[in-house]
Amino acid sequence: MRDKYLPYGLHWIDEDDIQEVLKVLRSDWITQGPKVKEFEEKLANYCGAKYAVTVSSGTAALHLACLALDVEPGDEVITSPITFLATSNSVLYCGGKPVFVDIDEKTYNIDGNKIEEKINKNTKGIIPVDFAGQPCDLDRIREIANKYNLWVIEDATHALGAEYNGKKIGGLSDLTIFSFHPVKAITTGEGGAIATNNSVLYERLLMLRSHGVTKDSSKFETENAKLEGGQWYYEMQELGYNYRITDFQCALGISQLKKLDKFIERRREIVQIYNEAFKNIEEVIIPYEKPNVKSACHLYVLQIDFEKIGKTRKELFDYMRENNILLQVHYIPVYLQPYYQQLGYKEGICPNAEDFYQREISLPLYPSMRNRDVKYIINAILKYLEELI
Repeated sequence: MRDKYLPYGLHWIDEDDIQEVLKVLRSDWITQGPKVKEFEEKLANYCGAKYAVTVSSGTAALHLACLALDVEPGDEVITSPITFLATSNSVLYCGGKPVFVDIDEKTYNIDGNKIEEKINKNTKGIIPVDFAGQPCDLDRIREIANKYNLWVIEDATHALGAEYNGKKIGGLSDLTIFSFHPVKAITTGEGGAIATNNSVLYERLLMLRSHGVTKDSSKFETENAKLEGGQWYYEMQELGYNYRITDFQCALGISQLKKLDKFIERRREIVQIYNEAFKNIEEVIIPYEKPNVKSACHLYVLQIDFEKIGKTRKELFDYMRENNILLQVHYIPVYLQPYYQQLGYKEGICPNAEDFYQREISLPLYPSMRNRDVKYIINAILKYLEELI
């Protein structure tokens, strides 16, 4: 029995990270300063995008992306039900309607072959989700988007550092969303970012991030502003938000970004150990990775046939907790939540997603896990299954 819990996810903060944050705390900048811009430039360069806008959370990034692309009441946006609530909530924030398309049974990402049947005259865009760090079928999604003149916001909050056809995620969609929550690939405590190659969207995102205000005199709209030209002058040109991130958070992000490839390499090593242990168990389905992608391995997802083994998922969770191992489930299909049910969404609209939810568990996966931690988890799962099968 271990003395310490193994959580499903955990950040890795080392002394280098701490020292970089301390440097900023001792400087003249605490909120938005030079480290914000530096982090944005380094992040964009890493992802192969022209621009990046950092914000206070992944949720804020999703919201601003929908605002920048003018989601309005009456608009429909297609997305996946297997995601965190923030993905579809960002559409609701703008008055739009999320439309859920079922998942592919192997990748658990949105099924590109089922998207077109949900498109109508009100459809404005698609928000595919790179679930567990594996990129969606972006070629197919882009083909559909071009055919119907739709935009694509890629929810890559699981997928920073992932690759699609040999290219890093970040510059392949109209807008790409990242999260820096502590369980993600790198962390800034809380934080998020939007990557894009579109200069117009980039400028609008910068303004929306900070109350819809500009201090750039070349963009002023009123004649008095142009005449006065005072350094104090600013204009609010649309309804924005305070979604800014701080300099000390971005100092942490810059330091973490240097370690990202190492983090992903370790995550992939752990996944291989898990896969080797569980691959021949009939009642278990291990993750599938498409040959043209490199997953960031944010989650390690198992499907277990609980009906066949004659036990419930709760019983497994309780057993693992007794052994100081904390599992998680990703995710309850969004439209099954009470709020969405009140909006009129019904059970059964995405049967693959609902079936997946009944079987899914996420095992601990984070870079600081030791091999003995991984083996301890494997042995606990195997012992539980052997007692039942």
